[in-house]
This record gives sequence, C-alpha cells and structure tokens, in this order.
Amino acid sequence: MANEGTSGYHWSVMQPLKAQVRNGRLVLDDPSTDLAEGTEVELYLVDDTEFDDDERERLHDAIRESIEQMRAGELIDADEALVELRAHR
Repeated sequence: MANEGTSGYHWSVMQPLKAQVRNGRLVLDDPSTDLAEGTEVELYLVDDTEFDDDERERLHDAIRESIEQMRAGELIDADEALVELRAHR
C-alpha cells in the first residue's frame, strides 16, 4: 500500500523480511513475497545487543500501539509531526 504525504515522500506498509546467511548466501526465512522479480531491496544487519530485553519489550509495545493508532485513523501529517518534533529541540 503506497501513500504520498504533503512532503512528497512515498512510503508503504510492509512486514520486514528476515533472512539468514547459509553458505555465504542470504536465504529468506519465508521465501514467498509479493515483490516483482528483480526488485532491489535494502538489507540491514540486526544487532541484537543494541537493546536489553526490557528496552526491546518497551520498543515493541510502542510499535504495537502506533500500529493500533494508525489502524484507528489516529494519524497526523508527516510535515506536522516534523514541525512538532523540531519545536522540542
């Protein structure tokens, strides 16, 4: 689902893909995807030491809450959010 905000930024809601390295190759945990053949994807190495268990749980709770707000239509425009964040510097 692609959307465009007033800033012109395009985004889509998509579950992250997970992969493991096997014999020097990245192998998706779930190889089925709706991506078109030849689609380029960016991969980021996950550093599991970045958060302790408590911090990770709080982060996941905040993400779940944010997704619930999005589904309930409790959204603000990205430009408005940036103005508000910059005001708190």
